Amino acid sequence: MSLSEVLKSGNYALIDVREPMELEMDGSIDGAKNIPLGEVEDRQEEILSIEKPVIIFCRSGNRSGKALEYLNSQGLKEGYNGGGWAELKQAIEANQGTF
Repeated sequence: MSLSEVLKSGNYALIDVREPMELEMDGSIDGAKNIPLGEVEDRQEEILSIEKPVIIFCRSGNRSGKALEYLNSQGLKEGYNGGGWAELKQAIEANQGTF
């Protein structure tokens, strides 16, 4: 499945790998779990136990790409780089009206 197909399905988990300070300054996406990139390795079991597609995002897509690469190497089955949070938020809002 592509990222847009996952978004259209509405069945996914969101993980924001930005630092908490960035969420306070820039904003966040409702329902996203904040796991800063530096904590991904320590919290991998928490992420790997999610039983639906996981969309990882950050400010620009760079850190989420690193997190996804690591998690894929640890056995993540359905992971997607959601890129930057602002663009992902727009895509989610656009897809909410398609059901």
